[in-house]
This record gives sequence, C-alpha cells and structure tokens, in this order.
Amino acid sequence: MSKISSVAVTHTGLRRESNEDAFRERPDLGLYVVADGMGGHEAGEVASRITVQVIESFIEDTRNADIDSTWPFPFDTSRSIAANRLIAAVRLANHRVAAAIAEDPKLKGMATTAVAILLEPTGVAQVAHVGDSRMYLRRDNELRQLTDDHSWVGEQVRAGVLSDDDAQRHPWRNVVTRAISGGADPEVDISEVLLQPGDRMLVCSDGLSSAVQPERLSELMNAPGDISSCAEALIAAANDAGGPDNITVILVEVDGAEDVA
Repeated sequence: MSKISSVAVTHTGLRRESNEDAFRERPDLGLYVVADGMGGHEAGEVASRITVQVIESFIEDTRNADIDSTWPFPFDTSRSIAANRLIAAVRLANHRVAAAIAEDPKLKGMATTAVAILLEPTGVAQVAHVGDSRMYLRRDNELRQLTDDHSWVGEQVRAGVLSDDDAQRHPWRNVVTRAISGGADPEVDISEVLLQPGDRMLVCSDGLSSAVQPERLSELMNAPGDISSCAEALIAAANDAGGPDNITVILVEVDGAEDVA
C-alpha cells in the first residue's frame, strides 16, 4: 500500500471548560479513532477515554487475527476479518463502559460516540461508527460524508423531513439516537473504501461538523498545504464559528506518488 500520513489535533473549543473528546492515532496498526463523550462533567470524558483505550487494545491484540478473534461476539462471514475486529472492538468498549458504570453509580448516564478507521494491507479502509461523529473522504477535490449521523435530526434529513440547513439550527440537533452507553450492544455501521493515491480522510467529532458549513469544510480540505496545516485550519474554522463544543480532527492521507496495491 502507498505511504500513509496522518495527524491528530484536539481543542476544547471556546465554550467548554473541559475536553470530553478522546482519540487514538496508531499508524502502526492502521487505526484512527475519535470518540465524543456525553453525560455531563467528567462522565463523558470517562466514556470516551474507555472507548478509545478498549478499541486500541483490542485491535492491537488481534493484529494477527483469524475468525475466532472476535469471541465472544459472533463473526460475520460476509465481512472481512478487519471489519469484524472493528465491530467486536466497539461492542467490547460498550461492555467496559457498562462495567465502569456498575462500579461507580455516579457515572450512570455517560455515553460516547465513536468513529474508527482500520486500514488493511490491501489498501481497503474499514470504517465503523456509532453516533454523530463523522468520517469524510476527499477524492479528486470532492468531499463526501461517508457516515450517516445516528441522531434525531440526521434521521429526519434522510427521511426528507428536514433540510441540512434546518438540521444545523434545530434545537434537537444534539440528540443522538445510537451511542456506546453500556446498555445493549449498539448496532455498529460499517463500510469499506478502496483507497486511491491522493485520498484524504477526515475523522472528526461534531464540534467540527456542527460548526463549519459543508462548503467551507470542502474548501479547507482542498486548500493548498500539508495535512498538519489543514488540521489546524479546521480547528480554527470551528472556533471562528463560535467553538461551541470540543473539536477533534484526525486527517489520514494516501501519498499520491505510488499506486495502492
């Protein structure tokens, strides 16, 4: 596979006292994760931190995986081993969040979103997500959102009830319909992308996507410069828009000089 470059940046934003986002950037594993915690002061931070730690540990422990590696979770034979590993990692994180709540009742009600990319040696990116954190793909100067928000407004947009503009302003825009909360195992949406030279992937919390309009996001993702300057520009744009929430950005770029094998 072509050379992969990545950068991760997080910022508290301008209206929050603490940062409840968590992330992992593990190029050696091909793993990139963003989690956006919910549930009040400190509790959301606990949920997001547990989630990224568990996903990272599970992916590392199963790097030489076979079909038995997802136990006790079932293996879906219609999906790749990498996809199954990601799904199992997210479900295990949900179990660990449940265990933390059981140990400390003050954490009851905490939850987190999660979006993760796992790169395979074949050049395929497996993308798993729960909640309204997002993954975008920039290819040939076009930016596409590859994840569907598990949120009330997201469902209304897909049903044609709300426009994208209405959703941005709706008072229920922060209501998430699917999360890692310690309850029943969440349904994990997963998709795969065959990467091409020049592709740039963006993984982010909604502190970016809810503050920066899609047109502006596309401009920034296509602006001249390397991914480090792009990541800083994305954070700055969210803060320029008021910085209402924590902002986390991971950019992953496929070197355009070689073919993806």
